Amino acid sequence: MLNISNNQLNKKVDVRGYSAFAKAHKTRHFKYFNRFLIAFAVIGFIILFLPWTQNVNGQGYVTTLTPEQRPQTIQSPIPGRVEQWYVREGDYVAKGDTILRISEIKNEYQDPLLAERTRQQRDAKSNAVGSYKSKVQALGNQLAALVKERDLKLQQAENKLKQALLKVQSDSIDLVAATTNRDIAQKQYNRTATLAQEGLKSTADVEDKRLKLQETEAKLISQENKLLSSRNSVLNSSLEINRTNASYAEKISKAQSDRSTATAAQYDTEAQVSKLENASTNYELRSALLYITAPQNGYINKAIKAGLGETFKEGEQLVGIMPSDYDLAVETFVAPIDLPLIHTGEKIRVQFDGWPAIVFSGWPDASFGTYGGKVVAVETFISPNGKFRVLVAPDKEGEKWPQNVRVGSGARTIALLNDVPIWYELWRRLNGFPADYYTPENAKTSKIAKK
Repeated sequence: MLNISNNQLNKKVDVRGYSAFAKAHKTRHFKYFNRFLIAFAVIGFIILFLPWTQNVNGQGYVTTLTPEQRPQTIQSPIPGRVEQWYVREGDYVAKGDTILRISEIKNEYQDPLLAERTRQQRDAKSNAVGSYKSKVQALGNQLAALVKERDLKLQQAENKLKQALLKVQSDSIDLVAATTNRDIAQKQYNRTATLAQEGLKSTADVEDKRLKLQETEAKLISQENKLLSSRNSVLNSSLEINRTNASYAEKISKAQSDRSTATAAQYDTEAQVSKLENASTNYELRSALLYITAPQNGYINKAIKAGLGETFKEGEQLVGIMPSDYDLAVETFVAPIDLPLIHTGEKIRVQFDGWPAIVFSGWPDASFGTYGGKVVAVETFISPNGKFRVLVAPDKEGEKWPQNVRVGSGARTIALLNDVPIWYELWRRLNGFPADYYTPENAKTSKIAKK
């Protein structure tokens, strides 16, 4: 009732006799409400001192523990064209099973007999290598024969030179003897001529001595000619040695040049053989790449290049495959402010999408539908979403994770930290403070062990 008038009705009329007044001014329900407020305040005050487990929440998804167990796509290392599919989406394939067949689109690889013809070229070049080896060996034998022949010729010429030198020495001695004989004959003639002038010798004796002098002079001249001839033989022998060296040096150089040329041709042909062997092996391996096979056991997820005749480049994705054998894990992300609170080996509770759960993050014992996990890896570099990646594996000591959980499903993680009163947790959150920093027991133990 609004008291907007000076004529106050409640002072002039007794309203206690009305039933509406009795219903509106009951005091009994006020007592119950007051007792409820008091009880609620007491219970709320007690709740403020109950223990609360600090935690770090994270959102992520289900993945696998090792990289090779995660879903992958199969690429072709060569460009090609889809020719035939051997599987359907959802089929199970074992490692090495053929998934599809492709064909070449490059002109230089379209010959179906390319590998065989390359092998034929390789065999022909290999035969040429054998021929060059035989030629090199023959030239080596020829070179050895020329060297041996040169040595024999030089030895023969040196022997001739020695003989000529000895002949010169012998002729020189004979020349000295002839000179001595001439001198003696000259003296005898002179003496006989003097005695003949004195009448002591006859003219016949003089003529005999003159004849003998002329004979010794003739022998001297002849001996001088022999000496000159012997000296000429020495010069000829020396020239023969030089000529033999020059002649055989030219022949040996030519043989060495021919052998070097044949050796170079042999090495070049061997290099061509190696190139052809490499090309032949590459062609055989490339032929094997025309059949795309499964890298491991798994299920075909999706055909990315599906149409027959569809072309693609090297490295393009052709089909997706999910490995059949894998170990589940959860990839979750935490804020940078909470990263120092996450340590390898710590236990974490995991809630999977699609599985009913009643979660009280601060009272883990009262939660239902969560599964145990353990941190196995903490990323040291921030992810594109502004958070740090944490990999969680199943806890072997806890309950097993659901069998029907699939890779890629969503998951929510709760990392349990220290126990604090509820009033402290409320005060921390109202002020925007991070959770209490702590060091796990295994870290303390490892530090003590190191000391």
